[in-house]
Amino acid sequence: MNKTSKIYVAGHRGMVGAAIVRQLLQSGVRSECLVLKTHAGLDLTNQSAVQALFASERPTQVYLAAAKVGGIHANNTYPADFIYQNLMIQANVIDAAFQNGVQRLLFLGSRDTLKNPDIQ
Repeated sequence: MNKTSKIYVAGHRGMVGAAIVRQLLQSGVRSECLVLKTHAGLDLTNQSAVQALFASERPTQVYLAAAKVGGIHANNTYPADFIYQNLMIQANVIDAAFQNGVQRLLFLGSRDTLKNPDIQ
């Protein structure tokens, strides 16, 4: 790994994303090489905003650990919203990475479920 290349960590404030950032820094990656955006700074469900970030920052590596998450109650109350938001995040980041020539992408997915009571 080139320790001066730009690396985008989507979801860097979550448990997994924060661990990735710590590991990258411990391995010698300089902090100024990390591209870190909060949800307030970048809405990953907004395709044009994600494309703009990739076009301007030109990361060579991406760690996709971002997702809409909630507790058991939120997951049970809004399952379709969680799946929709997470699919949009994943699609936008993966597409922007491809469109902008990212060399490596690590996608840390989760298993979202949507139970329809009409389906057995």
